[in-house]
Amino acid sequence: MKKLFLSAAVLLCGLTAFAQGSTNLQIFYDFGKDRKIVTTTLEGFYNDKWGNTFFFIDYDYAPKSDFPNGTYFEIARCLNFWQNSALAPLSFHVEYNGGVYNKYGINHAFLTGVDWFLHNSDFRNTLNFKVLYKYIVGVEQKVPMQFTAVWGLQDLFGAKGLRFSGFVDVWNEGDKAIVLSEPQLWYNFGTEHFNLGGEIELGWNFGGATGFTVNPCLGMKWVF
Repeated sequence: MKKLFLSAAVLLCGLTAFAQGSTNLQIFYDFGKDRKIVTTTLEGFYNDKWGNTFFFIDYDYAPKSDFPNGTYFEIARCLNFWQNSALAPLSFHVEYNGGVYNKYGINHAFLTGVDWFLHNSDFRNTLNFKVLYKYIVGVEQKVPMQFTAVWGLQDLFGAKGLRFSGFVDVWNEGDKAIVLSEPQLWYNFGTEHFNLGGEIELGWNFGGATGFTVNPCLGMKWVF
């Protein structure tokens, strides 16, 4: 799957606060070993007076298949009724995620905790830290916690239209620590809608694998 799934997971509760809402469609080709799949991601982020909402839905399409062979859904809400106070960077976070891949379930997961949002003066560069209690249905967890960092850097190295974003999730299942990170690099071609770029899925004990895995992807993104 493209993300945890993960998480944030991703999550992007710190996405540019100057926008009231944004929806985009991403299409990736995964070059990873034993992957070679296409993934579509429908993603949305919306601000309001009570906080913000983030969601995404992944579909995976295997070669020579007449139907999707995997899907993953994640939705998160950051509640912040005190946006005009000194505690404005602090939000209360709730989240659900789950899915299925190749007939194997990605167990329901419920998360709750806090989010701390950092940004520069024009909100073009953002950083979120999340500390979350994580309950995974049917999975033993010695430490039922997840730690997440989410970042976004606009016009990287002064190159207008170049955006570097991504997340890192760390959590526990059984006796294993699991790490997932998906840094993305996008270039906007002079329009607010069309972007080309890609991501690299970096995992540690993720998705049934043992040890470190790398799955590079190329993609395009259309912002509605």
